[in-house]
Amino acid sequence: MGRRDDLIAQYADDLKNKCGMEPDMDLLTKVTIGCGPAIYNPDASTVASSQAHELETVKNNFLIKKLGLSDGPELDEGIAKAIETYGKSERNKYRAVVYYMLTKHFGKEAVYG
Repeated sequence: MGRRDDLIAQYADDLKNKCGMEPDMDLLTKVTIGCGPAIYNPDASTVASSQAHELETVKNNFLIKKLGLSDGPELDEGIAKAIETYGKSERNKYRAVVYYMLTKHFGKEAVYG
């Protein structure tokens, strides 16, 4: 197994044990690949949920640009729900896990078809 496979296994573990959901491994793999090289950078691989500009980046770069959603309060609510599900006290909120949850939340799995 390569480094990416190890990370995907770690993300699946987080989804099961920290978020209480059974991951769709095919979708999780595609979301992880979609994150690109950011998954290998310790800073870029996580979402700093306490920083407003970081959440704005998730909204603009992922929800609006990648998933093609229109800006509105439901995007902020979706992000807040994903952070809540992951656990506000959880220090390392992996970007791929947050993006996976947002993809599922907004029913945009077809983007990774």
